[in-house]
This record gives sequence, C-alpha cells and structure tokens, in this order.
Amino acid sequence: MKTGISVSKEDYLKAVLEAESEGQTVISATLAHWLGVSPPAVSMAIRRLKRDGYVDVKPDGVVRLTPQGRQTAYRTALRHHLIERMLSEMFGMPWYEVHNEAERLEHAVSPAFEARLLEKLGEQGTCPHGNAVLPESPAKRSKRGLHTLAEGEEKIDYTVASLYERDPRLLRFLHENGIAPGGAVRILKKNYDQTLAIETPSGSATIGAPAAEKVWVKPRVPGRKGS
Repeated sequence: MKTGISVSKEDYLKAVLEAESEGQTVISATLAHWLGVSPPAVSMAIRRLKRDGYVDVKPDGVVRLTPQGRQTAYRTALRHHLIERMLSEMFGMPWYEVHNEAERLEHAVSPAFEARLLEKLGEQGTCPHGNAVLPESPAKRSKRGLHTLAEGEEKIDYTVASLYERDPRLLRFLHENGIAPGGAVRILKKNYDQTLAIETPSGSATIGAPAAEKVWVKPRVPGRKGS
C-alpha cells in the first residue's frame, strides 16, 4: 500500500474530479450519493481534505479541488483506468467485472508497477467500458456525435460507445440483456412507460429509461466493424 494519503481521501478526491468531469456541480450531497456514505461522514471528510490542502469549499458549499488535490485525484483515476485495462486486455476478465476489482487494486499499486502499466498500455486508450481516464460531460459526448440510448430513435441501428461504469449491478444487467461496449443495439419500439424494446446480437429485451440513460451510442455505419 502506498503511503502519504489514505484510501478514503483518494476515493473522495477521485469522486470530486470525476463528478466535475461529467459537468456536475460538486457539493456534499453529490459526494454522499456518489460514494454511498452519510452526509455527516462527507462533512467530516471535506473538513479534513480542506485542512490538508486538497480542496477548497466556496461560500455556496461547492467543493473544488486545489492543484494538489487535482493531481492526486488524477493519479488515482489513472491507476484505476490502467488496472481495468490490464484486467481486461492482459488477463481477459469480463468487462462487466473489472470496475469493482480495479476499485480495490487502485490503492495498492506501487509507483513502479504503475509506471510499467503506463509504459505497456499508454494513457490515451479507453477502458473496457469505452471511457477515457476521466468521464466526459454530456456536452462533450454530444459534440462527438454520441447520445444516450434513451434518446435514440426507433428502427435505427446503433453501436454502443461507452457505459456508465460505477454501478456493478447495472453493468451485469446490461451484459445479461446483450448490451456491451462496441456492440450493436437496435431500438425496436419506445414504449409509453418509457421502456425500450431493443434487439442486440443476443436477442430481444426490454430495458427501462434509467438503464438506457447510462448507455451512450452512435449510429451504426453498415459494413464498418465497431462503428
């Protein structure tokens, strides 16, 4: 285990950085929901992070990373990214299982091993869920021609570009219904109750809006693999 900063602090800092990257305004309630902890625990953690120079807290309660906090958070996010890719690309672990494993291992990787992973895998690739080191905001995804499956149109073929990866149950649900990064999906019907009847290489299925909103897709170009 590395020394110098606790696992809990790394988790909080990474959560702030990722939430900011997704375009969210980070307040205590954001972190409580994000990390699944109580509001009092978040308040105590933020006080400690502020004391140690990792975050600033504005008068309106918005939490911002200091340069030191941002650097620490990014290194944790990068280790997570590299470990996910290692587990998938080098060890063949299924994409819907690697996130939780990486959550555990990201705090135990030594600087030397991290450097080897970075040399082997590089920093610019995408993880098994189709995401870069940091998640993108909806606006940035839209500029790249992506939108959520929930926003898709009937009778259109799509390629899954990326998935929300922080909910293990969601990832397994998507896998069980044939949705996978880089895979094909077609919306057969958008139902009145906001569920979607879809078709994937695994067959037909029905998913609700909360799941469909966590799947980013792009129109599929016939004859082009992974497009």
